Amino acid sequence: MRPPFPGMDPWLEDPELWPNVHNSLVAAIRDDLVPLLRPRYFVDLESRTTVLTGRDEDRLYSPDLAIFAERAVTAPSEASVAVIEGVSTKPYHVVVKIPDFEIEETFLTIRELPGRRVVTVLEILSPTNEWTEDARKDYLEKRRNLIAAGANFVEIDLLRAGTPMPPDERRHGSDYRILIFRPRLGRIAHLYGFSYRTEIPPIPIPLLPQDAEPSLDLNRILHKLYDRAGYDLAIDYRQPPRPRLRKEDQAWAESILAKATLRSPEAPAGGESPP
Repeated sequence: MRPPFPGMDPWLEDPELWPNVHNSLVAAIRDDLVPLLRPRYFVDLESRTTVLTGRDEDRLYSPDLAIFAERAVTAPSEASVAVIEGVSTKPYHVVVKIPDFEIEETFLTIRELPGRRVVTVLEILSPTNEWTEDARKDYLEKRRNLIAAGANFVEIDLLRAGTPMPPDERRHGSDYRILIFRPRLGRIAHLYGFSYRTEIPPIPIPLLPQDAEPSLDLNRILHKLYDRAGYDLAIDYRQPPRPRLRKEDQAWAESILAKATLRSPEAPAGGESPP
């Protein structure tokens, strides 16, 4: 169905839904850029694995009994066990190492053909970039190395929670922002800020200096993805988004949702709320 909000939907930021949105949006941007850049460039969808330290895990996730249940081995009751004769049933104690928690994140690289040299990297930020300490430092180091190597860089921030990436500038009062850096312009970057009350502005995608920069209509791409992926089925708009809206915007959001006549996944057909 059609997205209710003019631009970014704050309910999509839900930590449980965002990984799906993040990876799907990266792929959707790739699909939109390919016909604009071929045959001069190849748009590559890549991934990296981020290993979280215990400190970063605590920042990203609250204790979840379901997670611990998967790691634990529960002894079955005697009534349900068939003991094989000759097999020892004595209790034992061993020390085992729990594997590090890993998160796989996707991003785009635009490569010049035929040599496949990296010209531009496009990132969509995730909670590991804005909410953690160690993983955030690793990301910033990779970003510095990338820019030092002479690649263009596009960073899309559609998350309100956490600490904004530098340059911070306190977001200039905006909810979201997009950073575009072209090494050929020196130490100058272009920062686009916008609110959930407005459409996402179209942005230029930097390429090699001699090539025209195509315009990326991120607002249209996100809205088509919302419909195609059925995110309205995964969102309960009766509950506040995480993080919450500004108090002065709550009435505005309620009016938007009322006009959209959205229903939660639990609501019966016909749009009526459950008793």
